[in-house]
Amino acid sequence: MPYKRAAVVPANDRHFNYAASAQLVINPFVDQVVTANQEACRLFGSSLQELCESCASALFAPSFPTLVVFTQEVLGNGRAWSDRLLILHGGDEVRVEVTARCVAAGEEQHLYLTLQLADQLLRARERSDAERHFLSGIGHWNRVSQVFQEFERENQLLLDAAGEGIYGVDVNGMTTFVNPAAERILGYSAEELAGRNMHSMVHHRHGDGGHYPVDECPIFAVLKDGTVHTVDDDVFWSKSGKRVDVEYTSTPVRDNGFIVGAVVIFRDVSQKKADKKQLLAALTEVEQLKNRLEMENAYLQEEISSEFNHHQMIGKSAAVKQIMQKIELVAPTEATVLINGESGTGKELIARAIHDNSDRSHRSLIRVNCAAIPEELFESEFFGHTRGAFTGATADRPGRFELADGGTLFLDEVGEIPLRLQGKLLRVLQEQQFERVGESITRRVDVRIVAATNRDLTQRVAEGQFREDLYFRLNVFPIESMPLRKRLDDIPLLTQHFLMRASARANKSGLKIPLSEIEKLKGYHWPGNIRELENVIERQVILARGETLRFDMSSTTADSAEPSLAPTESSVLTEQEMREHERRNLVAALEACRGRVFGQGGAAALLGLPATTLSSRLKKFKLDPLLFRGAERAGYK
Repeated sequence: MPYKRAAVVPANDRHFNYAASAQLVINPFVDQVVTANQEACRLFGSSLQELCESCASALFAPSFPTLVVFTQEVLGNGRAWSDRLLILHGGDEVRVEVTARCVAAGEEQHLYLTLQLADQLLRARERSDAERHFLSGIGHWNRVSQVFQEFERENQLLLDAAGEGIYGVDVNGMTTFVNPAAERILGYSAEELAGRNMHSMVHHRHGDGGHYPVDECPIFAVLKDGTVHTVDDDVFWSKSGKRVDVEYTSTPVRDNGFIVGAVVIFRDVSQKKADKKQLLAALTEVEQLKNRLEMENAYLQEEISSEFNHHQMIGKSAAVKQIMQKIELVAPTEATVLINGESGTGKELIARAIHDNSDRSHRSLIRVNCAAIPEELFESEFFGHTRGAFTGATADRPGRFELADGGTLFLDEVGEIPLRLQGKLLRVLQEQQFERVGESITRRVDVRIVAATNRDLTQRVAEGQFREDLYFRLNVFPIESMPLRKRLDDIPLLTQHFLMRASARANKSGLKIPLSEIEKLKGYHWPGNIRELENVIERQVILARGETLRFDMSSTTADSAEPSLAPTESSVLTEQEMREHERRNLVAALEACRGRVFGQGGAAALLGLPATTLSSRLKKFKLDPLLFRGAERAGYK
């Protein structure tokens, strides 16, 4: 049933109706306005009937939660006051001060509210404070005023000439004088500031906009402790509302031993802070560039010290000429290149030749051995990370894509990338943008991709181990890196080149290889390709007792661990026999090293192969090094 309002208006309702402040009577339990006076109707812009038909909560809708708390306080204590309630006034949300009292109306409890606009009360109080200040202690004011007048008169030339802002306040914080520089910085005239509270005029908010209580102000602290306060990072607010970054010193002023005020000298450091911020940004950028150059240098030094890092291709065979023709065609373009070939055939040389003959040769060629990167570090290695992104990330670090920006990224052993990570690589290859690990900023790069693999990627795609879309993205321009057994005519040139390099490293001169030994080298099938040839020559240079090198091709290892299956004119190995020969060679090396693959005395060192290449071959033949830790071969034949 509808709520029936009780007759609760005071007997002399004319006094209630014509009261100077807005009066409301509400029933909080049914959320209804019982009655209101004319001033309340004017405040809410509604008639008495409209107000009485309104919900009380609707009048305070902008601060409904605060109204609920306030109502509970009135009902609990019988009366309360608040200046945090908001109402709609003229279409705007305005703050009101409310004094409330709880009155029993029969069996009900009604709230009598007196409402006043907070802004109007604030202005009225300020006028009252000014009048009270003016009327109280005229003698004291005159004496204090005389102190500051004498100070201003004695230092007038200094005040006018000073580039810093200078102003004085009395013991109550009221402004006594302002110099021209302070007027210029703050935008106020001396007349506008004189006799006004300086804190409420220019120091009322922190830099973040939060309220700055006067009892926390270092300027006014001198009025209590009598010591000089210096602040080098604070904010004043100009007449236009503009933030002014300042540093200042507040010094107490004494008269007959008593503190009567303070003099404040301040300086606008907005431009200084902006310049400092710009300088820090520039230094950060320089530091980032420095880190990037250091990273690039580390990678390049790694490449320079690489065992198989030559910057020219050697050979005159038809296979080499065909490769060179393809390099000349594709190098000037931006096309992605996929280099296929067995390990040790010089795929990196082809990548370097493409880079050196492209428009990107002024930037770096960054190499990534995809087979050597653990899955958990894949994203960090490729895309970089920020400090704290994971345990051990003690500093920001750019990835290989960033280092190769403007240059070429060589993805070696690309077929070894785990399937679950191939999608992330494909996205970056397509969009040329990525995010560092632990960072939400998207970075864009301009990178050319050259990839290499010793795997049959079409077979890997068929087996579901390599994404087909990634394969097509990489295989724009394929180049086949021929094995050494298909370019035997290049062995004399390669042999002479490696002999010169090995002789220089071993500090041996005058060494030579007879033609008969060259023919012996040409008769070998070279499962390790050019890298194996280089290792064989370097080993013989080290072992040489005279000027002539001799080769015993009955073994591919220094200690003759493997019996020879080298082809002769009367015995030619099939592809399957060659694969079986290579497998037996790997088994022999693992047995000799007791299953050890890496490091000194490992199978990789014994075979003269990079550890990553040997690991790849072991996977290819499904050989587990752990099974060779014992004395027996565990069934391998």
